[in-house]
Amino acid sequence: MRLRLPLAAALIGLAGMLATSAAAGPAERWLTLPPAVPMPPPQSTGWVEVAGARLYFATYGVGAPVLLLHGGLANADYWGGVVPRLVAAHRRVIVLDSRGHGRSTRTQEPFSYARLAADALALLDHLQVRRADVIGWSDGGIAGLELAMRHPQRLRRLFAFGINADPSGARDDVDRNPVFNAYLARTAEDYRRLSPTPGDYEAFVAAVQAMWAREPSYTAAALAGVRRPVAVVDGAHEEAIRAEHTAYLARAIPGATLRILPDVGHFAILQNPAEFADAALEFLDAPEAGLAPRR
Repeated sequence: MRLRLPLAAALIGLAGMLATSAAAGPAERWLTLPPAVPMPPPQSTGWVEVAGARLYFATYGVGAPVLLLHGGLANADYWGGVVPRLVAAHRRVIVLDSRGHGRSTRTQEPFSYARLAADALALLDHLQVRRADVIGWSDGGIAGLELAMRHPQRLRRLFAFGINADPSGARDDVDRNPVFNAYLARTAEDYRRLSPTPGDYEAFVAAVQAMWAREPSYTAAALAGVRRPVAVVDGAHEEAIRAEHTAYLARAIPGATLRILPDVGHFAILQNPAEFADAALEFLDAPEAGLAPRR
């Protein structure tokens, strides 16, 4: 994404959104940024050392493995409303704080989707998971797409929500969206609470924004080479990604399923986690013949 949001603007956006909501009464889901549902007790937690960084992970439940990859500036705790539904569906759920996010550390290596994907592979290796489904939100979905392109043998299916193939897929007005600004303010609070370097939020944001300015950079030919089942998913009220770009991705990836969730925006995992989880499970459980694109 081409995003330049100073923290002051984010705090102003948060205050404005809350004032508007209080004056107007209950808002539509896509106009809200609910708090993350608390994570359930994990089956296990741990750390994996990868290329100079120490990455936090947790696992929940038993069954077929599914790796959850969160969005940029967020952390694994944002999955709190999704994890219990996946566990109830007999999945072994694995969550990861991406490099530099949440409890995980980072090095001075620039952020890239190739690095995020390599970190995810290192975690699967650490847990001795040969192949997994991936549910990715935003940056996590792009990292999942990187896996589908470069390491298809490690991926069963990919449910990718709110992703772009190149920076032109981002909306130009995202910096004026109050929900997105409220999200930025929340991630600042989360970072100070969870990070081993709580004073480095501004530098961390700058490093992530540098990645958003130049990546991803997937050509139509590269997308056409994907050979794993992919669901390209988004909210009908997406704040960050252009709707026509989402449709382009679904056309460019062979056999991709296009799914638009009706009452959410970019933050579906907070706004309607049950709907998000049920859509993911529907895709992951579909027979191969059921993977035809929905258009």
